[in-house]
Amino acid sequence: MKNTLLGSIYLTLAASIWGGMYVVVKVVVAVIPPLELVWMRYLVAIAALLIIGFMTRQKWRIEKRYFLLIIAIGVIGNAISIVAQETGTMLSTAQMGAIITSSTPAFMVIFARLLLKEPLTVKKSLSVCLATIGVLLIVGIGEMDLSSKLGGVALLIAALTWALMSVLVKRLPSDYSQIVVTTYSILVALIVLTPFVLPRLHAIKFSELTHPAIWGGLLYLGIVSTAGGFLLWNRGLQMLNASSGGIFFFFQPVVGTLLGWLILGEKIGVTFWIGSILILTGVFFTLIEKK
Repeated sequence: MKNTLLGSIYLTLAASIWGGMYVVVKVVVAVIPPLELVWMRYLVAIAALLIIGFMTRQKWRIEKRYFLLIIAIGVIGNAISIVAQETGTMLSTAQMGAIITSSTPAFMVIFARLLLKEPLTVKKSLSVCLATIGVLLIVGIGEMDLSSKLGGVALLIAALTWALMSVLVKRLPSDYSQIVVTTYSILVALIVLTPFVLPRLHAIKFSELTHPAIWGGLLYLGIVSTAGGFLLWNRGLQMLNASSGGIFFFFQPVVGTLLGWLILGEKIGVTFWIGSILILTGVFFTLIEKK
């Protein structure tokens, strides 16, 4: 019971932090392109994690049989998913980013079945169908321009890859420090992204990085959202099963939509809410599923 409560708190905090992240990304990405932004926030995150790791005297050794798993977590979750997420947010809106990626829990049900052999029931199948319809409804709104539709597709890729990564994390031993696992997986992503980023850095106007909103946003993304959020999410997943753990993404669209409306003045249409309700209904079926 204690683990369930703590895991729930960790996942709630992580999802809430990421809900606010969409608004920050929407501001910062106007100066720093998505790929370069992910790379920069990982540099900040690695520095923060290493400081925390050495201060807490973490054991950095990982068994060889888990090397490929950590590499997969880094490439799928920390590289592909986050780049797709920030690209989608740039092309669309903060609300769309928060809502579409909230379909992640439903997709986690499928991956949990395939990789962890967790049961796939009628309710879980229904949750996936509702979430998928909701995503397609949001992405396929006729009034949206091509940019927003492409953004929706990128966000859907982000949701799928994050769901896969979240299930892969469950295959690591529960006694592994999440500081160590998170540090290594982010390091993998940083190595993968570096060859693509370095040739593009010259295009960034570094004079604009001195603006408080930009460097403050970068610190938030690196320390709070990446280092803190990933640590909380990975730790929470270790305390709950993969299928029900993802339900705490509920808090992400709520925070993201609220902040997008309050800070960015983004408007919310009726069709957007219909798609959102379908996604959240699908996730709700995952919550009430009995083991």
